[in-house]
Amino acid sequence: MNVLELYSGIGGMHYAFKESGLAGEIKTAVDINTIANKVYQHNFPGVKLLQRNIQSLTAKEINSYNIDMILMSPPCQPFTRVGLKRDTSDSRTCSFLHLLKLFPDIDRRWKYLLVENVKGFEKSEACYQLIQVLEALDFRYQQFILSPSMFSIPNTRHRYYLIAKRNPLDFTFSQQPNVMESFPVTLHGACNDTGKVYEEMFSLNSKYKCLVQENEVQSEETCYALSNILEVEKFANYFEVFKLPEKVLEKHSWLLDIVWLKSRRSCCFTKAYAHYVEGTGSVFCPESPEKVASTFQQVRSYEPGSSEHLQLLKGLKLRYFTPREISRLMCFPDQYFSFPSDITTKQSYRLLGNSINVHVVALLILLMTAGDNVC
Repeated sequence: MNVLELYSGIGGMHYAFKESGLAGEIKTAVDINTIANKVYQHNFPGVKLLQRNIQSLTAKEINSYNIDMILMSPPCQPFTRVGLKRDTSDSRTCSFLHLLKLFPDIDRRWKYLLVENVKGFEKSEACYQLIQVLEALDFRYQQFILSPSMFSIPNTRHRYYLIAKRNPLDFTFSQQPNVMESFPVTLHGACNDTGKVYEEMFSLNSKYKCLVQENEVQSEETCYALSNILEVEKFANYFEVFKLPEKVLEKHSWLLDIVWLKSRRSCCFTKAYAHYVEGTGSVFCPESPEKVASTFQQVRSYEPGSSEHLQLLKGLKLRYFTPREISRLMCFPDQYFSFPSDITTKQSYRLLGNSINVHVVALLILLMTAGDNVC
């Protein structure tokens, strides 16, 4: 299996392909982001990585790689509220539209495609054009909106996914004309689905399920606790640089999404994490939920920004998640993935905010190839 990784970023798709266990390799990765490429090369020094605008690719060049599968996560800004939802009129969509023009000229050996983007992409003109091209090339496809929280991972990150395979290959699940908002295979509890690949998916998801502390399990679909990903074993002074600034505590404390060691949820982390407050990700509190509630009740008695107000909030020891903690939530393999030493915390947050959840994509790669004897 030869794979082309487009918009490769920090290598999320590469890790997902490796996690899927499919035989094959990433033949070539392509991205224009210099900093992302530095992280990618740091983790995959042996992979051919092209620092190029994807619009410079030709069908002839892609055909020279003899690819079977394309994995890609195009820029999401044209389809987000912050990005003004300019869709195909946004210049950042140009490289994606260029690829759509190339697809008809790629050799028929290419038979698999996986696309990831933000929720909302499914309503875009760009998505419509993608579907039109796939249908013209005789690809079967299925669209999804999925979140890691559906797979035992305590993080909400709803994303659009499309998996496609060229006829006569067919999916082993019942396709739906609409966007599916659940995974079509049972991954919790007993696996009722048959076939080697379904067993692989169940086994793959079980490694996350088993992280649940037995005395805290509430149901079959309970996510594991954040205690499994937090770096609480670090020395206290390690977290000093991650403490919330006083100006955030003074002006924006009521907007914070606060989680604890035993929390089984966290908000979606975006590239603006630690830069903006609302809607960019959760913050961690080592104190009890009861103390947090009591403290916020007390601060109501003081003028915002007063010394008493500030001291009460500082007593909660609120801090941002570290890049390592976020990468764990996004299922980057702890023992293999790391950032180069000269990549800043701010750069790490931005890169992770633009990345994918490795585990969800790995499951979708297995689902896409199920029944095709490619394991």
